[in-house]
Amino acid sequence: MQRVIGLISGTSVDGIDAALVEISGREMDLAVNLLAAETYSYPPALREQILALCAGVPLSLKDLAALDDAIAAKFAEAALAIQVKHPQPVDLIGSHGQTVYHRPPTAKRLGYTLQLGRGDAIAQQTRIPTVTNMRAADIAVGGQGAPLVSKLDVCLLSHPQKARCVQNIGGIGNLTFLPAQTAQTLPDTLLGWDTGPGNVLLDLAVQHLTNGQQTYDQNGAWAATGKPCTALVDTWLQDNFFYQPPPKSTGRELFGPDYLQQCLATAPAYDLDSADFLASLTELTARSIVDNYRRFLPQMPQEVLLCGGGSHNAYLRQRLQAHLDPIPVRTTTDVGLHADAKEAIAFAVLAYWRWHQIPGNLPAVTGAHRPVVLGDLCIPF
Repeated sequence: MQRVIGLISGTSVDGIDAALVEISGREMDLAVNLLAAETYSYPPALREQILALCAGVPLSLKDLAALDDAIAAKFAEAALAIQVKHPQPVDLIGSHGQTVYHRPPTAKRLGYTLQLGRGDAIAQQTRIPTVTNMRAADIAVGGQGAPLVSKLDVCLLSHPQKARCVQNIGGIGNLTFLPAQTAQTLPDTLLGWDTGPGNVLLDLAVQHLTNGQQTYDQNGAWAATGKPCTALVDTWLQDNFFYQPPPKSTGRELFGPDYLQQCLATAPAYDLDSADFLASLTELTARSIVDNYRRFLPQMPQEVLLCGGGSHNAYLRQRLQAHLDPIPVRTTTDVGLHADAKEAIAFAVLAYWRWHQIPGNLPAVTGAHRPVVLGDLCIPF
């Protein structure tokens, strides 16, 4: 058994999710015990720097290096803070870092992805071996580099009788389809991909509508007072990404400030108020998820398990349930895997697999040519 810390900041750039776990086993016998989970917010100025870079604001190499160091320092602080009430030694850190750019592969070129918060700095500041840069190896063998949580979903959330969809709703949404699984080996038929926007457009819209006074719509309460405009959502759903067959991945490069401006530009013709606009963006997330299921899954799931920040959006869950009825919509917490900590847990497990030289990607999900061990191991000196 090993004690591992997982660290990640997602496309919403809300802060650093940290999970301290005990891990044993290998793949389908994997066992994970969550000891602690916390989210550590970025300082506002640092968050604004990250969001500006993601939005394409130019940055000198000197300033990029400083930002890389600042993010690494905050990740190291999170790793140290999560241990305070659990002082036993930690064997390993798995750090996803902060994605600031993601370019999916094409037929003619490899993909590219950049996560800041360098692992060697984290290892030095914590004195703990650190695995980082986990997407690069999958991309090097032709994969999307995303989603990387699907193997964890298979190992911890498969059900012997039920086909499940595990739906993460962070800034971007992604799914793993889990066929009913009784064997103690990885199943042959596995699917997973990014479904499109999760919370990212909603958060950007709230910031726009409140002139930066609010950063998100808590529990979807504002959107719930509006009415979604079906005709407008139909227009937004014409984007090519929603029709692109998997494997596929996306990020703020597509569903970011420019995309929101396109949505705002098409809305006036429908005479919507702010609540209606937010309700319509919520409907875009819900329908894009369900449309992905109907368009690309071999069968509809018998159960949908939500995780990520969007699992707390009551209005979004209501809209998902309405479109999926009678398929039940639950959370991974309901079946024993903490919905808020799941992404951080996943990167702890990926680090554990790297340490034991176990491949962490699923080629059927990412499109890679073969399974590979993921991540760079940084040892403190």
